[in-house]
Amino acid sequence: MAEEFLYNLWYIAAPGKQLAAGKTLAKTILGQQILFGRDRHGMVFALRDFCPHRGIPLRYGTFDGETIECCYHGWCFNTRGQCTKVPSMLPEDTTDISRIKTVSYPCHEVDGNIWVFIPPPKMKPPEQLPEIPPAPVAFKTPYFHVESVIFPCNIDHAVIGLMDPSHGPFVHASWWWRSKKSMHKKEKKFAPHGLGFRMIRHKPSTNSKAYKILGVAPATEITFQLPGLRTEHIAIGERNVVLLTALTPIDASHVELHQFLYTDIGFLNAIKRLLLPFGKAFIKQDLDIVKKQQEGLQGDHPSLMLLGDSDAQALWYYKLKKDYLESQAEDRPFVNRVPEKTLRWQS
Repeated sequence: MAEEFLYNLWYIAAPGKQLAAGKTLAKTILGQQILFGRDRHGMVFALRDFCPHRGIPLRYGTFDGETIECCYHGWCFNTRGQCTKVPSMLPEDTTDISRIKTVSYPCHEVDGNIWVFIPPPKMKPPEQLPEIPPAPVAFKTPYFHVESVIFPCNIDHAVIGLMDPSHGPFVHASWWWRSKKSMHKKEKKFAPHGLGFRMIRHKPSTNSKAYKILGVAPATEITFQLPGLRTEHIAIGERNVVLLTALTPIDASHVELHQFLYTDIGFLNAIKRLLLPFGKAFIKQDLDIVKKQQEGLQGDHPSLMLLGDSDAQALWYYKLKKDYLESQAEDRPFVNRVPEKTLRWQS
């Protein structure tokens, strides 16, 4: 449903490594079929996956690194979506085929990720685009690792699960992370930030065993921003680990999660194969709980409860989303109304 989506924002479409030069990649984002490509010079682009002649998706055609040729009648389009050739036309035909276009989306590759800007359907992007959300640290190399998975739920449930601070001892109970027995009081300071909010830098929880591998006295800062970006920055002296989790809606009932790990800690490369199974297990636990949740949400769509400080971030998300939608509808600047607040819960 269109009302579930937030437009005029940047979304992560895919890890850059998924798209080689001279290749294309078809994705559905916010219910829109989009064809991503990388030209022979390495630049990425995004077009509506649709030939304006007879409606065939362009993904079924060919791409030579410069031109996409439709498989039905051979119409050709450049990487800006402009028609460059109609084979059936006679030489004496004076039709200006350059006026024939398929939709082109703003698209950039930043920090190894392919970002796409999605305006509302049948509307052009604004002349002044917002900035792609910057990383908290500039790394010399792309991401250390990425995991991608599709969650069978709408974007709201995926986001709330992403920011939920109290499910860890139950969903992620394990010898290497935490358990119910280790639950204790947490107290974190929050402040508004951009299109979201930030958990002010703090020492990671003492019941998260995995953090101990990073060394002495790490400090963590966690930021959430619309439409569904969570960035966790762990600083260990002058070294850094950044975990970027991006939720991109496919349609009203499916969301693609990309989780990128960046680091400048060299020894992690040596033990990468040992670490990856833990990350995969963590995401699988979240996926399994979402699948179970969806069973309970079938049928009459029961109302859900949000209770106490542990659910405050979920309430902030709904407030942010509502305020953003209203600012778009009224064509006015967005105002962040999240308060500065200390939240307390047990996990």
